[in-house]
Amino acid sequence: MTTESKNTEQEVNEQDLTAEQLADEIVQQAEEQVEEQHEHAHEVISAEQERINELELAVAAAQSTVADQKDSVTRAKAEVDNIRRRAAQDVEKARKFALEKFAGEMLTTVDNLERGLQNIDKDDESNKAIVEGVELTLQGLISSLEKFGVTAVDPQDQPFNPELHQAMSMQEVPDVAPNTVIAVMQKGYELNGRLIRPAMVMVSKAAPSVDATA
Repeated sequence: MTTESKNTEQEVNEQDLTAEQLADEIVQQAEEQVEEQHEHAHEVISAEQERINELELAVAAAQSTVADQKDSVTRAKAEVDNIRRRAAQDVEKARKFALEKFAGEMLTTVDNLERGLQNIDKDDESNKAIVEGVELTLQGLISSLEKFGVTAVDPQDQPFNPELHQAMSMQEVPDVAPNTVIAVMQKGYELNGRLIRPAMVMVSKAAPSVDATA
């Protein structure tokens, strides 16, 4: 082999080595770029995921706050409703029973007028005008009391009711069932369904049993 042939072969080998090195360098650079892009993408994804996590936490906290506030508002509304209801009940009770003391005083006047009519001689013509005047006064007073919820408890011939009547005495009465009101000595009165004075009554009682074996 000549010297010129050797030099040519050496140059070809050097060119081939350079091409392989160049290819390796290109591949290495490409790998480095891919790895760098992958790391950058990972960093971007990590940052975005972190931001998403922060937003999710913020949303959860906001939802919890809204739920707490809603519960507080609901409790406050219920408390206000209870206060309003109690206030309305108190006002209603005050309205119904504010006249209780006054009505009690007026009942004394009613009793006196009724006793006056019972004791006056209505057959005497000279008393006619007085009787009419007292009756008109009595009816007017009773009508005024009824307008404010005051009603009479007059249990004549009715069963005795201890919640409304007060028994002053008991008496045997033939052909009358036991515990029947046989006389009303003083009427009772209610104010809007609430008893302010029981009726004073006489009540029938059963006859004593007879021992047939005696």
